[in-house]
Amino acid sequence: MPIVEIDPSAQRDLVPPTGPAHTGAKQRILETADRLFYREGIHSVGVDKLISASSVTKATFYKHYGSKDRLILDYLRAQHAEVEAQLDGIVDTAAGPEEAVLALIDEISAETHSAGFRGCAFINAAAEFADSRHPVREIVSSHRDWYTSRLTGLLRQAGHPLPGDAADEFILARDGAMTGAYAGDPVSATAALQRVGARILSETAV
Repeated sequence: MPIVEIDPSAQRDLVPPTGPAHTGAKQRILETADRLFYREGIHSVGVDKLISASSVTKATFYKHYGSKDRLILDYLRAQHAEVEAQLDGIVDTAAGPEEAVLALIDEISAETHSAGFRGCAFINAAAEFADSRHPVREIVSSHRDWYTSRLTGLLRQAGHPLPGDAADEFILARDGAMTGAYAGDPVSATAALQRVGARILSETAV
């Protein structure tokens, strides 16, 4: 089933009503999805559970999202916006590109040690949707392309001779650290990421 398919009964409600009550309900559903999809897995959480946990009616759910499929996409877009804001904040407050990379490593390490950590939301989503042409996978790929591009830019500013290759290496280490921290020992996983980051930065021009 295409992920963009909308419940026919909700076609007239594609543009949600405005107002605090409607906005609050829509946001509450998204926040509930964010929590449950990440904690339990996207396929494991049904519409009834989302409705119950959000404290909304079925009519309200379909009024705002039309289907679980559309909510999944909004969940991933919200995850991307959160990562983008986080990285923007790191870059804006860092003294320079090298400091930004080090701060990013510290942020990733802290995340892996936080309560309820279950790895990367985008890797988890990709694992649940096998078809690389699926809209979920398209969002995952777009997010990863964006992440790699931002890192490439930072490493180029830092004077790395091969910023694209270095960014790819960093992403691979970051993926391994997040997966390894969830499945095994977060201390050793993040220590390995720190070593990779230090080596990459040691290759930048003085």
